[in-house]
Amino acid sequence: MKEDFRTLKDYWSIKGGCMKYSNITFEKKEGGVGLITLDRPQALNALCDALINELSDAIDKYEADNAIGCIVITGSEKAFAAGADIKEMQSRGYMDVYKSDFIRAWERVGRCRKPVIAAVAGFALGGGCELAMSCDFIVAAENATFGQPEVNLGILPGAGGSQRLTRFVGKSKAMDMCLTGRFMDAKEADRVGLVSRVLPLEDFVESALKIAREVSSKSRPSILMAKECVNRAYETSLAEGILFERRMFYSTFATEDQKEGMKAFVEKRKPVWKNR
Repeated sequence: MKEDFRTLKDYWSIKGGCMKYSNITFEKKEGGVGLITLDRPQALNALCDALINELSDAIDKYEADNAIGCIVITGSEKAFAAGADIKEMQSRGYMDVYKSDFIRAWERVGRCRKPVIAAVAGFALGGGCELAMSCDFIVAAENATFGQPEVNLGILPGAGGSQRLTRFVGKSKAMDMCLTGRFMDAKEADRVGLVSRVLPLEDFVESALKIAREVSSKSRPSILMAKECVNRAYETSLAEGILFERRMFYSTFATEDQKEGMKAFVEKRKPVWKNR
């Protein structure tokens, strides 16, 4: 039975949520997929404090929802997010951003245990590019444009841009983008490994949701463990990473899904996951 698609406000008022949302929309899609759409069209989805707080709250709710196996974050056809809200940031001083630990709330997406896919169409600049990179992988529409142009404002990336971008595309490309502020189109982003695949703009979101449904259809413990293993590759040596992966691999043999998955393979049928 298909879920009725509701806004985040409507859905969680029914389920007992209390935060009201005006900068994002939310839909529970079929196949165990949660869709979050950044929705500040008048500002090209600039990432203001209110939007980030709403996004973090929505991620919290999705993490707590056992029906959701994968999350997609997207924007509009014109802009995923054109950056942080400069008008909101302009008047702040050093102690304002230091004492409030500005940008800390942005880290919520990267801490999500469930897989998160960034579906990027249009501009993903500055904080928008950083938000996309904090997801587990990026799928890009043909018109996607990435950039870290903070240098043009007399600042530098502050939400992981210089760190994640370097890991994605290497020192030379990252240094070029951070020092010149130049943009990277979808083809180049695909070629250098910033995005996992480029999709036609037509039916782009539906194509991204199809990928998310595929992820959500897998064994939940296996997906969570695989995500941990890939992330560990960025945090440790190869030898330690291999050891971590092997231990996680061994642990899958304690799950019911491992028994079901291998039995289904031998019996030449689709597995019926119990997610435990």
